[in-house]
Amino acid sequence: MSDWQSTTCMRCAVGCGHRQRPTADGDSLGEVTGDPSHPATGGAKCQRGVSETLAPDGKRITDPLIRRGGTLQPTDWETALGLVTSRFIEALGNNNGNIAVLGSGQQTNEAAYALGKLARGGFGTPYYDSNTTLCMASAVSAYFQSFGSDAPPPTYDDIPKADTHLIWGANPATAHPVVYRWITDSVADDGQLIVVDPVETATADDADTHVRPDPGTDLALARAVLAAVIDAGDVDTKFIESQTTGYEELVDSLPTLDTAAETAGVDTDTIETIADGLTDDTLLYWGMGVNQSIQGTATARALIDLCLVTGNIGPGSGPFSLTGQANSMGNRVCSSKGTWPGHRAFDDETARKAVAEAWDVPLSRLPETTGPGFVGIVDAIARGESEVCWTVATNPAAGMPDAGQVTDVLEEVFLVAQDAFYSETVACADVVLPAATWGETEGTATNMERRVSRVRQAVDPPGAARQDLDIIAAIGNRVETGLFAETPLDPGRVFDELTALTAGTTADLSGLSYDRLTEELAVRWPAPTADSHGGYRYHEGGDRWQFETESGRARFSAATHSGVPEPLDAAYPLVLTTGRCAGVYNTGIRNRADDDTVPDARIHPETVGNCLDAFDRSRTVIESRRDSVTVTVAADDSVPPGMVWVPIHNPAANKLTLPAVDPESDEPNLKQCAVTVRAPPRSTDDDDQGTAAASTPALSGDGGLVDR
Repeated sequence: MSDWQSTTCMRCAVGCGHRQRPTADGDSLGEVTGDPSHPATGGAKCQRGVSETLAPDGKRITDPLIRRGGTLQPTDWETALGLVTSRFIEALGNNNGNIAVLGSGQQTNEAAYALGKLARGGFGTPYYDSNTTLCMASAVSAYFQSFGSDAPPPTYDDIPKADTHLIWGANPATAHPVVYRWITDSVADDGQLIVVDPVETATADDADTHVRPDPGTDLALARAVLAAVIDAGDVDTKFIESQTTGYEELVDSLPTLDTAAETAGVDTDTIETIADGLTDDTLLYWGMGVNQSIQGTATARALIDLCLVTGNIGPGSGPFSLTGQANSMGNRVCSSKGTWPGHRAFDDETARKAVAEAWDVPLSRLPETTGPGFVGIVDAIARGESEVCWTVATNPAAGMPDAGQVTDVLEEVFLVAQDAFYSETVACADVVLPAATWGETEGTATNMERRVSRVRQAVDPPGAARQDLDIIAAIGNRVETGLFAETPLDPGRVFDELTALTAGTTADLSGLSYDRLTEELAVRWPAPTADSHGGYRYHEGGDRWQFETESGRARFSAATHSGVPEPLDAAYPLVLTTGRCAGVYNTGIRNRADDDTVPDARIHPETVGNCLDAFDRSRTVIESRRDSVTVTVAADDSVPPGMVWVPIHNPAANKLTLPAVDPESDEPNLKQCAVTVRAPPRSTDDDDQGTAAASTPALSGDGGLVDR
């Protein structure tokens, strides 16, 4: 076999350093393991990341496909690209918004940058977004509003330093096992673990305190803890007075502890236990249970407020959102989705001029707004505002809320799907462009603590599949001559173009290069020089801080709990929520077999007993106001009474979910909606219906993100 090659796992945003090498014949990956020299993870790995890199089970796409006579049939690249670009040029002849582009946190930095350059600078479309909006947008909005800049302040180095680990609306034991191992090691070393989650998860099983709020009340609970902290006098007055603004408004906006506790369905003693934990150095982690809500931004800001008010905003403490997709962070820095590269403000005229000059495109072509978000783009397509849609490494037909309606929209528009594996979105497409996946791609990725590292190609992609970067450039140059160099592109030169455009910004990558990353393996931004690297954000040492706001101070918030978007009633008396299972990620297109059975649902035995007429042979039909899905039921007291829990990995799950979005972030409310259960039809049709719903050729996830 060849020598080992350093690379980065692309399974989740932990960013584990891997080593890989091909088989003796060079046709496929032969071995993958952890890299002990990697500065972020030191050889740590999870089995899921290794197995999904080495031997994914999903159905690969190896040739371009064009729909003919209602079916997808193989073709050559010239034919596929010719059809795609002719339709794109035709659409652009009507107006710039006639092309909708949906990207992904599974792309490399280089591919995400190129897609944003083409969407914003080549097409000029406002209808461009990444599926990271489906999972991280609320955290991003909260960071910008609180600190003036995106990304969590802490790093992995802070985990062993913390005394209290407060995990809110996340299950890292299942979703981020390597990070969770570090957390449990820290807890074992005289620390404590507090978990906030309505469901008894693998993470909650390890908790010293497990807090179970009513679904959709996280903001009310966070504000109850704030009230308890302030009532107890456990505030860091010096930090508040010297480094923050808005504290008085926060205090004035708070309800009484008893009122907030009643709203959240949590007793005051438990709330005081959380507040007491915050008196020690605390890392406060959160995930999709917070973000995927119409109050996601407000809740994330309230969690940041908890850190600010208690002075937990320095080494060994602070707010630390847990990112799902492997390159969600890089996508936010470089893809021109919500900000221009380097987190330059989208409406900043100086930034816009710099971007237009770097891309050599007319300033007037750059859209004036970031667009309506992932859900809003699909709504715009449904209204006929875009004639064509291009999806890259994402699967909206399975990963978006009200997925049945999304599928209907995608079947009506001219759809180009670029992916490595078959998926529900691919099944809707008019043209399919086969892409390379892990081990077949050159580039970089950025993990959740801001470390940039290399993603390396060990083997060629199968058949005619090409790297994302080259597919994007081939389309771009046909639409806008000279936008990119001739393909195949040199990813290193694309990276250099990207990093130069971030120089002088809050997310400065200009001190990075492929040579440096080859030598050091992973470097945190900001890295403005060839020997600099980022540490704890905003902290300049001792009592010196500098936040990226106009005042240089962190900002408190004062949003109040407004209720859930779809209250329960007599017709829909149960609450649906979704979560992850061990060994699967997103909607599982890399490891879902074609013969998968109907989705499993977990329901409390008491709820099962109250609804016995709705069950037949351990099956029931879950029905929301949008659709219905046949499931197999497991009675499980880890789920609270009145709740139905389904795995997000199954494509049927999002047929039920609600497309309401957070007004600040455009992130959808995927974690709560009203449902009922009814008996399935007593015929073989229900078996066929359930199996079809669960085994469509592939999926995406974290609230809707394709796995590569």
